[in-house]
Amino acid sequence: MKRLLLVCLFSILAVGAKAGDNVPKGEWILLVGGPSLKEWEQYKAQPHDHWWANFIRAARLRTEQLREGLGPDAPITWLVYKQGYVDRMTQEKQDLISLIGTIRDKFNIKLVWIKNGDDVINYLNNGQDRKKLKVAGWEYFGHSNRACFMFDYSSNVDSASKSFLHESMLKQIHGNIFAKNAYVQSWGCHTGEEMSAWFYHATGIKMIGALGKTQYMMEELPILTSEGGKWVTMPEKMPGN
Repeated sequence: MKRLLLVCLFSILAVGAKAGDNVPKGEWILLVGGPSLKEWEQYKAQPHDHWWANFIRAARLRTEQLREGLGPDAPITWLVYKQGYVDRMTQEKQDLISLIGTIRDKFNIKLVWIKNGDDVINYLNNGQDRKKLKVAGWEYFGHSNRACFMFDYSSNVDSASKSFLHESMLKQIHGNIFAKNAYVQSWGCHTGEEMSAWFYHATGIKMIGALGKTQYMMEELPILTSEGGKWVTMPEKMPGN
């Protein structure tokens, strides 16, 4: 039922975009983290990222939805943690950077390579003239925990991250960059448990996040997998309480 409700939400978004109603106007930004490496994950009971394109595939599916609803020329930007895919190329024995480039070309999107959370914040605040082009939507596809988007989880260091966007950094985002009714969602694990509240307090914008874990799929957007998991905009218990 939860998956059905989420599908309905995006169907309404697509129809609404064509009807020109309350769908936010501006740039849609998809932030995409990198995959883990086999050298760190191969001996775990539940290794991460059997497929290098877990997050890329999800972002592509979302881009298809946005293109259907918003049209061929609406501004859509991907911010992608490049080093994760450079490092994974040795394992895959194929040019992953070029493969990501084919998605850019096919869907007429702007592709921006990032190194860390500072790059993400800088693009949000200054990547466009935000007086003229607001952020209509911002969505994250990648590894995360309750307090952090982890772009290189289990890539540089086993089960850890050196490249990230932590909740304490969210206050650097300018609240006036967002369009009216801006849509923000993290598709990663656990961010509805704490990070959503920090995002709201920093920007005044609600961010949908997951209570519990999510799983990335081949032909649909990530799903909730924890017992009792759900999508929320604010945690049931506020951080610090």
